[in-house]
Amino acid sequence: MPLMCRGAGDLATSEPNFVFEHNGVSITVLGTAHVSEASASEVRALVVSGEFDAVALELCPSRYQSLVDPDAISRMDLLQVIRQGKGAMVMASLALGAFQQRIAGQLGVTPGGEMTAAIEAADRLTMPVLLIDRDIGTTLKRIYRNVPLLRRAGVLMGLLGSLFSRETVSENEIEQLKQGDVLESTFRQFSESAPDIYEPLVAERDRYMVARLLEEAERQPGQRRILAVVGAGHLRGMEEQIEQYRGSDAAAVVAELNQVAPSSRFIRALPWLIVAIILIGFGYGFSQSSDVGWQMVQQWVVINGGLAAVGALLALAHPVTIVSAFLAAPLTSLNPAIGAGVVCAAIESWLRKPKMGDFATLRDDTAHVRGWWGNRVARTLLVFLFTGIGSAAGTYIAGYKIFESATMS
Repeated sequence: MPLMCRGAGDLATSEPNFVFEHNGVSITVLGTAHVSEASASEVRALVVSGEFDAVALELCPSRYQSLVDPDAISRMDLLQVIRQGKGAMVMASLALGAFQQRIAGQLGVTPGGEMTAAIEAADRLTMPVLLIDRDIGTTLKRIYRNVPLLRRAGVLMGLLGSLFSRETVSENEIEQLKQGDVLESTFRQFSESAPDIYEPLVAERDRYMVARLLEEAERQPGQRRILAVVGAGHLRGMEEQIEQYRGSDAAAVVAELNQVAPSSRFIRALPWLIVAIILIGFGYGFSQSSDVGWQMVQQWVVINGGLAAVGALLALAHPVTIVSAFLAAPLTSLNPAIGAGVVCAAIESWLRKPKMGDFATLRDDTAHVRGWWGNRVARTLLVFLFTGIGSAAGTYIAGYKIFESATMS
């Protein structure tokens, strides 16, 4: 199908934009600031202008659902989320939204206001709403897979560390970001300093959203004019991708970018390998003497359980949870299928059962550092994370100590 780029759009708006055509469908891509009241007002005006037949949004189904049904989070089964291995993803998602939420609070606007404005305006006109962004969970997983093993913990800590930032941004600075140069410069520096993060977080989503727009143009030829609302930081990257997709299979591109590469066999086998080394170390120690063997066991319990308990303490867990972390970590670490974080999160949520209000205010509370410890849902997630990190650190440190004792005896 022919694809033609027409360059910058001629809309009656100050928002940066460009227009291209595919399969006879005209697509206007509009760049906005996600926390700008001006962006929300202009998006609302464009949707009701009568110039478009459909609106496409930089949203995935889960983020769309959180906007149209903000109470859905109150129905979340917290323990089920943690047991399914999604606890860290939920925390990362909350942390990513915290900075935007904080800026929005400074400006007195609602984060993602332009998306909500577009959804509400389209709903009044019964206009189709197209979701063109990749699922946030898939993006976070691809970032995790793309970052070298030794840097993954640092990335997670850096993300959580951003919660302690107290940087203030003026509304005028937010509006300047939409002109392209400042935001593009920021992204370019990010690309140079952390290309393994930039690629799945920004560049891949540029390609994904372009492919989704082409896909929608081919699926619904009756919709002749589509308004696509995206963050201004994606505008240049998306425009650069247009020509590269001429004649390509958009559906295949979407499918490829939705795939999450499995962990390498070595990564999957590493926890079991460490357990095997530790058990062999125990066996060797007891073969030398019962004193040596019990000394190794003591090292294992004190280091592993101690660091897990420290993690629970940092999360301000219930005293019973802290003691449970000390007792559970040395046992769960010998079975990688069961994590100390999961066990301790279950105990914490049982002792301090999250209330409906904790779920209702979760997003607002996690926009502030104190809220992570004050909200029972967020604190349970912190117990899960910090206890898990402490137990993992204890496993490697104690394992090294046991290996060292075995080789020196």
